[in-house]
Amino acid sequence: MNIIRANIRQFGMIIVLIVVSILFQILTPGTFFNPRNIANLVLQNSYIFILAIGMMFVILTGRIDLSVGTLLAFTSALSGLLMIQWGLSMWVAIPAILLLGALLGAWNGYWIAYQNIPFFVVTLAAMLIYRGLTMLTLEGGTLSGFPPVFNNFAAGFIPDIFGGAGNLNITAIIICALVSVVLIIIELRRRVVTRKYGAAVSPIPFLIVKLALLVGAVNLFGFLFAQHRGVPIILVLLGFLIIVYSFVANNTVLGRQIYATGGNAKAAELTGIKTKRVVFWVYVNMGMLAALAGMVFAARLNAASPRAEAGFELQAIAACFIGGAAPTGGIGKITGAIIGALLMGVLSNGLGLLGMGADIQLGITGLVVLAAVTFDVFTRTKVAKSAKASV
Repeated sequence: MNIIRANIRQFGMIIVLIVVSILFQILTPGTFFNPRNIANLVLQNSYIFILAIGMMFVILTGRIDLSVGTLLAFTSALSGLLMIQWGLSMWVAIPAILLLGALLGAWNGYWIAYQNIPFFVVTLAAMLIYRGLTMLTLEGGTLSGFPPVFNNFAAGFIPDIFGGAGNLNITAIIICALVSVVLIIIELRRRVVTRKYGAAVSPIPFLIVKLALLVGAVNLFGFLFAQHRGVPIILVLLGFLIIVYSFVANNTVLGRQIYATGGNAKAAELTGIKTKRVVFWVYVNMGMLAALAGMVFAARLNAASPRAEAGFELQAIAACFIGGAAPTGGIGKITGAIIGALLMGVLSNGLGLLGMGADIQLGITGLVVLAAVTFDVFTRTKVAKSAKASV
Protein backbone atom coordinates (compact mmCIF):
# COMPACT_ATOMS: atom_id res chain seq x y z
CA MET A 1 0.00 0.00 0.00
CA ASN A 2 2.86 2.40 0.80
CA ILE A 3 4.38 1.72 -2.64
CA ILE A 4 1.10 2.57 -4.34
CA ARG A 5 0.74 5.74 -2.27
CA ALA A 6 4.31 6.76 -3.09
CA ASN A 7 3.58 6.51 -6.81
CA ILE A 8 -0.02 7.65 -6.87
CA ARG A 9 0.80 11.21 -7.97
CA GLN A 10 2.75 10.17 -11.05
CA PHE A 11 0.44 7.32 -12.07
CA GLY A 12 -2.58 9.47 -11.37
CA MET A 13 -1.29 11.94 -13.95
CA ILE A 14 -0.68 9.11 -16.43
CA ILE A 15 -4.31 8.05 -16.08
CA VAL A 16 -5.43 11.67 -16.49
CA LEU A 17 -3.24 11.96 -19.62
CA ILE A 18 -4.81 8.84 -21.13
CA VAL A 19 -8.36 9.94 -20.32
CA VAL A 20 -7.81 13.47 -21.69
CA SER A 21 -6.25 12.08 -24.89
CA ILE A 22 -9.18 9.72 -25.48
CA LEU A 23 -11.61 12.55 -24.75
CA PHE A 24 -9.99 14.79 -27.37
CA GLN A 25 -9.98 11.90 -29.85
CA ILE A 26 -13.75 11.64 -29.41
CA LEU A 27 -14.42 15.40 -29.45
CA THR A 28 -12.30 15.99 -32.57
CA PRO A 29 -13.77 13.00 -34.57
CA GLY A 30 -10.44 11.15 -34.89
CA THR A 31 -8.25 14.20 -35.56
CA PHE A 32 -6.28 14.15 -32.31
CA PHE A 33 -4.63 10.77 -32.93
CA ASN A 34 -3.93 11.62 -36.54
CA PRO A 35 -0.25 10.69 -37.16
CA ARG A 36 0.62 14.18 -38.39
CA ASN A 37 -0.94 15.77 -35.29
CA ILE A 38 0.95 13.43 -32.92
CA ALA A 39 4.24 14.25 -34.65
CA ASN A 40 3.46 17.97 -34.39
CA LEU A 41 2.60 17.50 -30.70
CA VAL A 42 6.11 16.21 -30.04
CA LEU A 43 7.84 18.85 -32.18
CA GLN A 44 5.84 21.76 -30.76
CA ASN A 45 6.61 20.86 -27.15
CA SER A 46 10.18 19.57 -27.48
CA TYR A 47 11.76 22.67 -25.91
CA ILE A 48 9.28 22.55 -23.01
CA PHE A 49 10.33 18.95 -22.35
CA ILE A 50 13.99 20.02 -22.22
CA LEU A 51 13.26 22.95 -19.89
CA ALA A 52 11.12 20.73 -17.64
CA ILE A 53 13.98 18.24 -17.19
CA GLY A 54 16.30 20.96 -15.93
CA MET A 55 13.57 22.67 -13.92
CA MET A 56 12.80 19.45 -12.06
CA PHE A 57 16.32 19.42 -10.60
CA VAL A 58 15.91 23.07 -9.56
CA ILE A 59 12.54 22.39 -7.92
CA LEU A 60 13.96 19.32 -6.15
CA THR A 61 16.28 21.71 -4.27
CA GLY A 62 13.24 23.76 -3.20
CA ARG A 63 13.80 26.58 -5.70
CA ILE A 64 12.64 27.73 -9.15
CA ASP A 65 14.21 29.60 -12.06
CA LEU A 66 12.16 32.38 -13.65
CA SER A 67 14.86 33.29 -16.18
CA VAL A 68 14.85 30.18 -18.39
CA GLY A 69 12.25 31.53 -20.83
CA THR A 70 14.19 34.67 -21.67
CA LEU A 71 17.47 32.73 -21.59
CA LEU A 72 15.92 30.46 -24.22
CA ALA A 73 15.08 33.54 -26.29
CA PHE A 74 18.59 34.99 -25.83
CA THR A 75 20.36 31.80 -26.89
CA SER A 76 17.93 31.45 -29.77
CA ALA A 77 18.92 34.96 -30.88
CA LEU A 78 22.61 34.11 -30.50
CA SER A 79 22.07 31.05 -32.70
CA GLY A 80 20.80 33.34 -35.45
CA LEU A 81 23.62 35.82 -34.95
CA LEU A 82 26.37 33.21 -35.09
CA MET A 83 25.03 30.95 -37.83
CA ILE A 84 23.06 33.33 -40.07
CA GLN A 85 24.80 36.69 -39.76
CA TRP A 86 28.35 35.55 -38.97
CA GLY A 87 28.21 32.34 -40.99
CA LEU A 88 29.79 30.14 -38.31
CA SER A 89 29.48 26.38 -38.57
CA MET A 90 26.80 24.85 -36.36
CA TRP A 91 29.50 22.56 -34.93
CA VAL A 92 31.22 25.66 -33.58
CA ALA A 93 28.10 27.60 -32.63
CA ILE A 94 26.33 24.83 -30.69
CA PRO A 95 29.15 24.14 -28.15
CA ALA A 96 29.72 27.89 -27.75
CA ILE A 97 26.06 28.54 -26.96
CA LEU A 98 25.85 25.59 -24.56
CA LEU A 99 28.92 26.90 -22.75
CA LEU A 100 27.42 30.39 -22.55
CA GLY A 101 24.19 28.93 -21.16
CA ALA A 102 26.16 27.09 -18.47
CA LEU A 103 28.04 30.30 -17.57
CA LEU A 104 24.82 32.28 -17.30
CA GLY A 105 23.38 29.51 -15.13
CA ALA A 106 26.52 29.75 -12.98
CA TRP A 107 25.84 33.49 -12.60
CA ASN A 108 22.41 32.72 -11.12
CA GLY A 109 23.79 29.89 -9.03
CA TYR A 110 26.56 32.02 -7.53
CA TRP A 111 24.23 34.68 -6.17
CA ILE A 112 21.65 32.16 -4.95
CA ALA A 113 23.97 29.54 -3.44
CA TYR A 114 26.97 31.50 -2.19
CA GLN A 115 25.56 34.97 -1.54
CA ASN A 116 22.18 33.82 -0.16
CA ILE A 117 20.21 36.19 -2.40
CA PRO A 118 16.61 34.88 -2.74
CA PHE A 119 16.23 32.81 -5.90
CA PHE A 120 13.09 34.72 -6.84
CA VAL A 121 14.99 38.04 -6.93
CA VAL A 122 18.03 36.67 -8.76
CA THR A 123 16.12 34.83 -11.49
CA LEU A 124 13.62 37.67 -11.92
CA ALA A 125 16.52 40.10 -12.45
CA ALA A 126 18.15 37.65 -14.88
CA MET A 127 14.86 37.32 -16.77
CA LEU A 128 14.79 41.06 -17.40
CA ILE A 129 18.49 41.15 -18.32
CA TYR A 130 18.17 38.35 -20.87
CA ARG A 131 15.09 39.95 -22.40
CA GLY A 132 17.04 43.16 -22.95
CA LEU A 133 20.03 41.26 -24.36
CA THR A 134 17.74 39.43 -26.80
CA MET A 135 16.36 42.70 -28.16
CA LEU A 136 19.86 44.13 -28.34
CA THR A 137 21.21 41.09 -30.20
CA LEU A 138 18.43 41.06 -32.80
CA GLU A 139 18.04 44.86 -32.89
CA GLY A 140 14.28 44.42 -32.73
CA GLY A 141 14.16 42.30 -35.89
CA THR A 142 13.98 38.62 -36.79
CA LEU A 143 16.71 36.46 -38.28
CA SER A 144 15.72 33.52 -40.48
CA GLY A 145 17.39 31.02 -42.78
CA PHE A 146 19.36 28.60 -40.61
CA PRO A 147 21.46 25.90 -42.31
CA PRO A 148 19.24 22.97 -43.40
CA VAL A 149 21.21 20.54 -41.21
CA PHE A 150 20.54 22.66 -38.13
CA ASN A 151 16.87 23.04 -39.05
CA ASN A 152 16.56 19.28 -39.53
CA PHE A 153 17.87 18.78 -36.00
CA ALA A 154 14.56 19.97 -34.50
CA ALA A 155 12.11 19.47 -37.37
CA GLY A 156 13.42 16.40 -39.19
CA PHE A 157 12.60 12.69 -39.01
CA ILE A 158 14.66 9.51 -39.03
CA PRO A 159 14.45 8.03 -42.56
CA ASP A 160 13.26 4.47 -43.12
CA ILE A 161 16.39 2.40 -43.76
CA PHE A 162 14.26 -0.70 -44.46
CA GLY A 163 12.41 0.77 -47.40
CA GLY A 164 8.99 0.70 -45.75
CA ALA A 165 6.00 -1.55 -46.27
CA GLY A 166 3.20 0.28 -47.99
CA ASN A 167 2.82 3.59 -46.16
CA LEU A 168 4.48 2.39 -42.94
CA ASN A 169 7.92 3.48 -41.76
CA ILE A 170 9.37 0.15 -40.58
CA THR A 171 12.33 1.84 -38.87
CA ALA A 172 9.95 3.73 -36.55
CA ILE A 173 8.18 0.51 -35.55
CA ILE A 174 11.48 -1.31 -34.86
CA ILE A 175 12.87 1.61 -32.82
CA CYS A 176 9.79 1.76 -30.60
CA ALA A 177 9.72 -2.04 -30.20
CA LEU A 178 13.35 -1.97 -29.03
CA VAL A 179 12.55 0.87 -26.63
CA SER A 180 9.73 -1.23 -25.19
CA VAL A 181 12.11 -4.14 -24.56
CA VAL A 182 14.64 -1.84 -22.89
CA LEU A 183 11.93 -0.35 -20.64
CA ILE A 184 10.82 -3.82 -19.54
CA ILE A 185 14.40 -4.89 -18.79
CA ILE A 186 15.11 -1.70 -16.81
CA GLU A 187 11.93 -2.05 -14.75
CA LEU A 188 12.53 -5.74 -13.98
CA ARG A 189 16.17 -5.10 -13.10
CA ARG A 190 15.13 -2.27 -10.78
CA ARG A 191 12.67 -4.60 -9.09
CA VAL A 192 15.33 -7.30 -8.59
CA VAL A 193 17.83 -4.81 -7.13
CA THR A 194 15.18 -3.35 -4.83
CA ARG A 195 14.26 -6.77 -3.46
CA LYS A 196 17.94 -7.66 -3.10
CA TYR A 197 18.40 -4.81 -0.63
CA GLY A 198 15.29 -5.77 1.30
CA ALA A 199 13.17 -2.80 0.26
CA ALA A 200 9.46 -3.08 -0.49
CA VAL A 201 8.40 -3.56 -4.11
CA SER A 202 5.08 -2.96 -5.81
CA PRO A 203 2.60 -5.85 -6.14
CA ILE A 204 2.79 -7.93 -9.32
CA PRO A 205 -0.56 -6.66 -10.69
CA PHE A 206 0.64 -3.09 -10.19
CA LEU A 207 3.87 -3.90 -12.07
CA ILE A 208 1.96 -5.54 -14.93
CA VAL A 209 -0.35 -2.55 -15.32
CA LYS A 210 2.62 -0.18 -15.25
CA LEU A 211 4.52 -2.11 -17.92
CA ALA A 212 1.38 -2.49 -20.04
CA LEU A 213 0.80 1.26 -19.99
CA LEU A 214 4.44 2.04 -20.84
CA VAL A 215 4.76 -0.53 -23.62
CA GLY A 216 1.33 0.28 -25.01
CA ALA A 217 2.04 4.01 -25.14
CA VAL A 218 5.48 3.56 -26.75
CA ASN A 219 4.19 1.23 -29.46
CA LEU A 220 1.12 3.35 -30.12
CA PHE A 221 3.40 6.32 -30.74
CA GLY A 222 5.63 4.11 -32.88
CA PHE A 223 2.72 3.02 -35.06
CA LEU A 224 1.51 6.60 -35.46
CA PHE A 225 5.02 7.83 -36.32
CA ALA A 226 5.30 4.98 -38.84
CA GLN A 227 2.18 6.25 -40.60
CA HIS A 228 3.64 9.74 -40.95
CA ARG A 229 7.34 10.38 -41.65
CA GLY A 230 8.97 8.29 -38.95
CA VAL A 231 10.42 9.04 -35.53
CA PRO A 232 11.26 12.76 -35.03
CA ILE A 233 15.00 13.29 -34.62
CA ILE A 234 14.41 15.53 -31.61
CA LEU A 235 12.67 12.62 -29.88
CA VAL A 236 15.97 10.70 -29.91
CA LEU A 237 17.64 13.62 -28.11
CA LEU A 238 14.78 13.79 -25.61
CA GLY A 239 15.03 10.07 -24.95
CA PHE A 240 18.76 10.42 -24.31
CA LEU A 241 18.21 13.30 -21.89
CA ILE A 242 15.47 11.43 -20.02
CA ILE A 243 17.67 8.34 -19.60
CA VAL A 244 20.74 10.31 -18.49
CA TYR A 245 18.96 12.62 -16.05
CA SER A 246 16.81 9.81 -14.63
CA PHE A 247 19.99 7.81 -14.03
CA VAL A 248 21.66 10.78 -12.33
CA ALA A 249 18.61 11.40 -10.13
CA ASN A 250 18.06 7.78 -9.10
CA ASN A 251 21.48 6.09 -9.21
CA THR A 252 24.19 8.60 -8.36
CA VAL A 253 25.54 10.37 -5.30
CA LEU A 254 24.73 13.72 -6.88
CA GLY A 255 21.11 12.70 -7.34
CA ARG A 256 20.78 11.69 -3.68
CA GLN A 257 22.40 14.98 -2.66
CA ILE A 258 19.89 16.96 -4.74
CA TYR A 259 16.96 15.18 -3.10
CA ALA A 260 18.51 15.60 0.34
CA THR A 261 19.12 19.32 -0.21
CA GLY A 262 15.47 19.89 -1.08
CA GLY A 263 14.13 17.56 1.58
CA ASN A 264 15.99 19.10 4.51
CA ALA A 265 18.97 21.35 3.76
CA LYS A 266 20.15 21.64 7.36
CA ALA A 267 20.09 17.89 7.91
CA ALA A 268 21.88 17.40 4.60
CA GLU A 269 24.66 19.78 5.68
CA LEU A 270 25.06 17.89 8.96
CA THR A 271 25.66 14.68 7.00
CA GLY A 272 28.47 16.35 5.04
CA ILE A 273 26.62 17.34 1.87
CA LYS A 274 27.82 20.65 0.47
CA THR A 275 24.38 22.00 -0.28
CA LYS A 276 25.62 25.31 -1.68
CA ARG A 277 27.69 23.50 -4.29
CA VAL A 278 24.73 21.29 -5.16
CA VAL A 279 22.47 24.31 -5.71
CA PHE A 280 25.16 26.05 -7.76
CA TRP A 281 25.58 23.12 -10.17
CA VAL A 282 21.84 22.64 -10.48
CA TYR A 283 21.58 26.19 -11.83
CA VAL A 284 24.57 25.64 -14.13
CA ASN A 285 22.76 22.61 -15.55
CA MET A 286 19.55 24.60 -15.93
CA GLY A 287 21.35 27.29 -17.90
CA MET A 288 22.89 24.74 -20.26
CA LEU A 289 19.55 23.01 -20.90
CA ALA A 290 17.86 26.39 -21.47
CA ALA A 291 20.51 27.13 -24.10
CA LEU A 292 19.83 23.76 -25.73
CA ALA A 293 16.09 24.47 -25.69
CA GLY A 294 16.75 27.86 -27.29
CA MET A 295 18.60 26.25 -30.18
CA VAL A 296 15.86 23.63 -30.61
CA PHE A 297 13.26 26.40 -30.68
CA ALA A 298 15.20 28.39 -33.28
CA ALA A 299 15.87 25.32 -35.39
CA ARG A 300 12.22 24.26 -35.43
CA LEU A 301 10.95 27.71 -36.44
CA ASN A 302 13.96 28.33 -38.69
CA ALA A 303 14.06 31.81 -37.19
CA ALA A 304 15.27 33.80 -34.17
CA SER A 305 12.73 36.27 -32.82
CA PRO A 306 12.96 38.86 -29.99
CA ARG A 307 9.58 37.63 -28.69
CA ALA A 308 10.52 33.97 -28.52
CA GLU A 309 10.17 33.29 -24.80
CA ALA A 310 6.35 33.45 -24.54
CA GLY A 311 6.21 32.38 -20.88
CA PHE A 312 8.11 29.12 -21.40
CA GLU A 313 9.52 29.27 -17.88
CA LEU A 314 6.00 29.10 -16.42
CA GLN A 315 5.16 26.13 -18.62
CA ALA A 316 8.27 24.29 -17.44
CA ILE A 317 7.49 25.00 -13.78
CA ALA A 318 3.86 23.96 -14.26
CA ALA A 319 4.94 20.72 -15.98
CA CYS A 320 7.03 19.76 -12.94
CA PHE A 321 4.23 20.45 -10.46
CA ILE A 322 1.69 18.61 -12.59
CA GLY A 323 4.16 15.71 -12.82
CA GLY A 324 4.31 15.29 -9.05
CA ALA A 325 7.05 17.65 -7.85
CA ALA A 326 6.52 19.05 -4.36
CA PRO A 327 6.69 22.87 -4.15
CA THR A 328 8.82 22.55 -1.02
CA GLY A 329 11.41 20.38 -2.77
CA GLY A 330 12.77 16.88 -2.26
CA ILE A 331 9.99 15.06 -4.16
CA GLY A 332 9.71 14.54 -7.91
CA LYS A 333 10.93 12.50 -10.87
CA ILE A 334 12.26 13.35 -14.32
CA THR A 335 9.63 11.10 -15.89
CA GLY A 336 7.01 13.01 -13.90
CA ALA A 337 8.18 16.29 -15.44
CA ILE A 338 7.88 14.75 -18.92
CA ILE A 339 4.39 13.47 -18.16
CA GLY A 340 3.40 16.91 -16.89
CA ALA A 341 4.80 18.64 -19.98
CA LEU A 342 3.06 16.10 -22.23
CA LEU A 343 -0.26 16.64 -20.45
CA MET A 344 0.06 20.40 -20.94
CA GLY A 345 0.93 19.86 -24.60
CA VAL A 346 -2.07 17.56 -25.06
CA LEU A 347 -4.38 20.12 -23.44
CA SER A 348 -3.06 22.94 -25.62
CA ASN A 349 -3.17 20.85 -28.79
CA GLY A 350 -6.61 19.39 -28.12
CA LEU A 351 -8.18 22.71 -27.18
CA GLY A 352 -6.62 24.25 -30.27
CA LEU A 353 -8.19 21.56 -32.45
CA LEU A 354 -11.54 22.40 -30.85
CA GLY A 355 -11.07 26.03 -31.88
CA MET A 356 -10.57 27.46 -28.39
CA GLY A 357 -8.33 30.49 -28.02
CA ALA A 358 -5.15 30.95 -26.03
CA ASP A 359 -7.07 32.62 -23.19
CA ILE A 360 -9.14 29.51 -22.52
CA GLN A 361 -6.09 27.28 -22.90
CA LEU A 362 -4.17 29.28 -20.29
CA GLY A 363 -7.11 29.27 -17.91
CA ILE A 364 -7.54 25.50 -18.11
CA THR A 365 -3.79 24.96 -17.69
CA GLY A 366 -3.86 27.11 -14.56
CA LEU A 367 -6.71 25.05 -13.12
CA VAL A 368 -4.78 21.84 -13.88
CA VAL A 369 -1.69 23.17 -12.05
CA LEU A 370 -3.80 24.15 -9.03
CA ALA A 371 -5.50 20.75 -9.00
CA ALA A 372 -2.15 18.92 -9.26
CA VAL A 373 -0.57 20.83 -6.37
CA THR A 374 -3.73 20.46 -4.26
CA PHE A 375 -3.68 16.73 -4.94
CA ASP A 376 0.00 16.60 -3.94
CA VAL A 377 -0.63 18.39 -0.63
CA PHE A 378 -3.70 16.26 0.11
CA THR A 379 -1.83 13.01 -0.63
CA ARG A 380 1.21 13.91 1.50
CA THR A 381 -1.04 14.98 4.38
CA LYS A 382 -2.99 11.72 4.20
CA VAL A 383 0.20 9.65 4.08
CA ALA A 384 1.63 11.53 7.07
CA LYS A 385 -1.57 10.92 9.08
CA SER A 386 -1.50 7.21 8.18
CA ALA A 387 2.14 6.98 9.26
CA LYS A 388 1.37 8.57 12.63
CA ALA A 389 -1.61 6.30 13.15
CA SER A 390 0.50 3.19 12.49
CA VAL A 391 3.13 4.17 15.10
